[in-house]
Formats: sequence, structure tokens, C-alpha cells
Amino acid sequence: MNIKAIFQENGRKILDHVPAGIYMTDCERKILFWNKAAWTITGYPAREVIGSFCYQNILMHIDEMGNNLCKGVCPLAHSLMDGTSMEKEVFLHHKDGHRVSVLIHTFPLKDPQGKITGAAEIFTNTNPVTTMQSRIRELERMAMLDPLSSLPNRQHIGSEIKSRLSEFLLYGQTFGVLFLDVDHFKKFNDTWGHEAGDKVIQTVAATLRSASRPFDVFGRWGGEEFVGLIWNVDSQNLAMIANRYRKLIEKSSISIDKTKIGITVSIGATIARTGDTLEALIKRADTLMYDCKKSGRNCVASDMPIPSHLKKIPDSLIDRPL
Repeated sequence: MNIKAIFQENGRKILDHVPAGIYMTDCERKILFWNKAAWTITGYPAREVIGSFCYQNILMHIDEMGNNLCKGVCPLAHSLMDGTSMEKEVFLHHKDGHRVSVLIHTFPLKDPQGKITGAAEIFTNTNPVTTMQSRIRELERMAMLDPLSSLPNRQHIGSEIKSRLSEFLLYGQTFGVLFLDVDHFKKFNDTWGHEAGDKVIQTVAATLRSASRPFDVFGRWGGEEFVGLIWNVDSQNLAMIANRYRKLIEKSSISIDKTKIGITVSIGATIARTGDTLEALIKRADTLMYDCKKSGRNCVASDMPIPSHLKKIPDSLIDRPL
């Protein structure tokens, strides 16, 4: 199926998920389409506006001086008349009666021959309170993320582990922790520069993010260290999962001056125990990870002895579902 056919089939669904209000009219300014965000911003559901004309004072656009734009030549009418796009900050009428500050962008709709067949308006809420709330949510999100890896940062992953420990104490829901450390990381920085080191961190993070189960969480603990929070596993399953991540990372690489450079990690894997604290759990996983370093790196050390045939998991098992 080509992209045009995909859009024709899913276009309405796509537009309904756009956070900006969107409506479309024909050349007579009859409203033909009204997305969900338009409903959210204005209070008017599609069933109450589709088929009516935008100049019938549905939104009653006014400028900052109180001039009624719908009774004159509004921005959408301008786009229909001269085929140009327009942008303007206006105040629309909400269904509940109050005014809402929005930034509107209008543009003409044309057929394949270039003939204008209608127009569209996109509008976004510019209310300072709404903007501030959105900014606060963004700052909260940023505060939880490590900027280099785009994974949860140490503070956030630590908080998640504390929450899981509380649930484990109350309900007995088991979970495991993986402590990953990139092998020979100093060599990347010393030989190819810190840019190469950054690429390694980003590559490992991308692999963990794309390969993790929906209910598991990975975060960057610091430097070249990562921590994974693995839900509902025993020691044997945790070792298998850890080996899967190890092998996937081993199969990844970065390119420096057209040279592919491989990446490996050492992983400590431990199951939460009664009486564990965040510090105790991380220390145990970290100690197990150092056992890997002593064993030659690029392997997994677990609470439970791992059969030798699983220490280097076969390629054929990499893509099996967990």
C-alpha cells in the first residue's frame, strides 16, 4: 500500500490525533471536517458544527479590539479569495460562553489541477495558563530524563526501584535488576574522542529502549552504566533476559570515520529479596557486574549460577519473545 492510499484510509484518524484544532470548509465556507482537538478547544463537538457555515457565528472570531471577524472578510475567507496562507491571533467563542485566545493559521485547499476547492484552519490555544501547564509538564518530563541517552535518569530509575520494593513488600510481586556497564568505555573516549563515547551511550540506550518489554524500565545510572528494572521474573528468567540484551548490544556498533566499532557490556543480574533497600539491591547487582569484568567481560553474572551454554546465548534465540 503506498503512502497516498494509507493516508486516504487513515487520514481522519491521523487528524483526530493532532493536538491542534483543525477544521475544513468548501468554497462556500461550509464546515466539512472538525477534529477532536477543535472540540476540546471550543467545546463544540463535530455533530454540532459540520454542515453549518463558519460565518454563522459559531466561533465568533474577534480581534483584540473586539472587532467581529466572521462578519467581514475573515482570514479563512482571505485564503479562499486569494489562495494565500494567513496567520493571526484571535479570540474565539467557547460553547460555554467565555473567550479563548488562539493562534490561527488558514490556507487554501486545492485539487490536482491547482483549483481552490476549500480552505482549512488550524488553531492552537495560546492562553497563558494552558501554555504554562504544558510547559510544566514538559519540564517534569525533562527532569526525569537523561539528556544524552533519552532514558530515565538516575533519580527517576531509583524512585521506580523504591516503588517496586514497596510493592514487593506488600504484595510479594517479584522483580529483578540488571546493572549494565559498557566494556572498555575509556578506550572509546581515549582512542576516538568523547563524541565516540557519546555515540556508544546513545546506541546502547536505543537498543535497550527498542528491545525492552512494555512493563520493564531502563535508565542511565551514570557514565557508561545503565540499570534495568525487570518485572515479574525469577533468577533463571532474569538471566535469560539479561543475556538477550547482552547479545543484542554485542550485535550493535557505531561508525567512526567509516569504521564500524563493536560494543559489548557486562551485566549483573539480581532478584529483589526481603529486606532489600535501593542501595543494597544496586550494590549486589553492581558486584555481580564486576564478576563479569573479572571473567573476561561481555557476559552475565546472576544470583543463580548460569549454565555454560547460556552464558553465550545463541544468535537463534535473540529474537524469541520473552
